[in-house]
Amino acid sequence: MPAHHARLAGVAVHLPETLRTAEETERRVAAAGTGFRPPPGLVRRLTGVERLHVMPDDWQASDLAAAAARKLLADTGTDPDDVDLLIFAAASQDMIEPATSHMTADRLGLRCPAFDVKNACNSVLNALETAHALIAQGGYRRILVACGESPSRAVRWSVPDLRSYLTSIPGYTLSDAGAALLVEASAEPGLLGHGFAADSASWSVGTLPSGGSAHPRGEEHTYFRLDGVGLRRAFERLGPGVLDDTLGRLGVGWHDMAAICVHQVSKPYLDQLADRFGLPMDKIPVTITEHGNTAAASLPLQLVRAIESGRAGPGDLVGLVGLAGGISMGMSVIRL
Repeated sequence: MPAHHARLAGVAVHLPETLRTAEETERRVAAAGTGFRPPPGLVRRLTGVERLHVMPDDWQASDLAAAAARKLLADTGTDPDDVDLLIFAAASQDMIEPATSHMTADRLGLRCPAFDVKNACNSVLNALETAHALIAQGGYRRILVACGESPSRAVRWSVPDLRSYLTSIPGYTLSDAGAALLVEASAEPGLLGHGFAADSASWSVGTLPSGGSAHPRGEEHTYFRLDGVGLRRAFERLGPGVLDDTLGRLGVGWHDMAAICVHQVSKPYLDQLADRFGLPMDKIPVTITEHGNTAAASLPLQLVRAIESGRAGPGDLVGLVGLAGGISMGMSVIRL
């Protein structure tokens, strides 16, 4: 048995006020001057995304994370000096070095240790497992997980033809957002367990190549690329085994949960995934249509919506199901 249990003491999100509709995206692509005009309504038809959030021009990923964290600390009455560790968890980052956790901590006035956890859209889910393990071994009592996603900076607007447009469409669904979760040591278990699986041979289905050793510079590498068909096939090969195994190990089922938060790439794929994996759609807070794909902030956003709507509350069981490039799949089961 762990030396200490951990619970989720609070969750908050920050959504930038500026919205961009699917129609505005099409007009901006058409205005890029390449001569290509997007087929009207294609983004909405293929993805279900109607609008998304765009952060201010002078903001960074750390600003989004800090905005959500300030709200969380205020909502929970937590003094910044009482935070023992900050984990920044996102696909986005301010820069290659230093870790974005340090910029986030500086914006919040924190003086605790800080580091990043990065695993595409499963970053927050992996950070929850990390926070749980660190609290269980007695090293920390209060850990702040902060997420800032800024994918609007990696969108390709100058598209020469329909083929390029189709490969760029996933980028037109990506939305800026911030999220924060507070994990605390507790007498009773709140974070019940986690499970993860990966098919790393499929890493090339989704990439943002710029800035690493493979492509240290070059504008062509600064755009998000996703092979949507390849991603679906990779998840189909991976299958729901890790979800079934985690539920079995914890002795719970989907029917026990008040809400099931599932990372949402598009509305059609969410419907297909729910059907294939046996997830009850009536328990999934759908955010993809109104807020776009908020990357690693997706699961906290859905959890906040479930709590705000009264779908889930204290004592309820919730599941967080993560899907990410790489590719990886995982889940966390939480008693609120």
